[in-house]
Amino acid sequence: MPPRDDLLNKLQTLAHRLLPAFLLDRLDPWEGTIAAEVERFARSLPADLLVLDAGAGEARFRRDFERQRYVAVDNGVGDSSWDYSQLDVVGDLLDLPLADGCCGALLNIVVLEHTAEPHRVIRELGRVLAAGGRMLLVVPLIWELHQTPHDYFRFTRYGLEHMLSTAGLRISRLAPVGGFFWLVGRYSFYFLKFWRKGFRVVFLPFLAPLFGILIPLLCYYLDPLDRTGDYSLGYVCEARKP
Repeated sequence: MPPRDDLLNKLQTLAHRLLPAFLLDRLDPWEGTIAAEVERFARSLPADLLVLDAGAGEARFRRDFERQRYVAVDNGVGDSSWDYSQLDVVGDLLDLPLADGCCGALLNIVVLEHTAEPHRVIRELGRVLAAGGRMLLVVPLIWELHQTPHDYFRFTRYGLEHMLSTAGLRISRLAPVGGFFWLVGRYSFYFLKFWRKGFRVVFLPFLAPLFGILIPLLCYYLDPLDRTGDYSLGYVCEARKP
């Protein structure tokens, strides 16, 4: 998740109140992609399936899995400002208090970078996943420090492939989340953080429309020019346990 910054959070909150959803998805395609991927994943699963949200935080995806039996687990230490009261289980992803093969599906969304031993976490997730079960992962590649000091890693597609295959999981889809222009658009918004204190704050109302809306929106539509995905914000990965 993005780092907490009071003023930028207020700008984001204001944008969410005033702007339509389709525009917000273009201004912040990372979050838009995550929302779309989780919704698609939930729709593809049968009703009553046990679905584990591993590293659920505030359990924000619970509503996507109303047809399934959603279980939110987290250790509750990632962000001091979060409300962890919606968790079903407080536990360590390295040692889940769950039986082998009990989950028909699971998701791990922007969590793996906050685990000190991600390869062991992947193995543990594979342990609780049932044979034929599916896993949805989202991980960052180019990203600022966040939720410090619990921020340890960034992941390339090759690192993901290695960890998942070592854990006996088979990748069915691995896709970058945008390219160079989505990256520029994201950091255009975070350019505003340097104008949030002292006398410089007077310039913020003039800079915000350009760097917070116009440039990110332009970058959203320019992103198809990057055909490699080498500058991706991160990856969406779906894997299956044989």
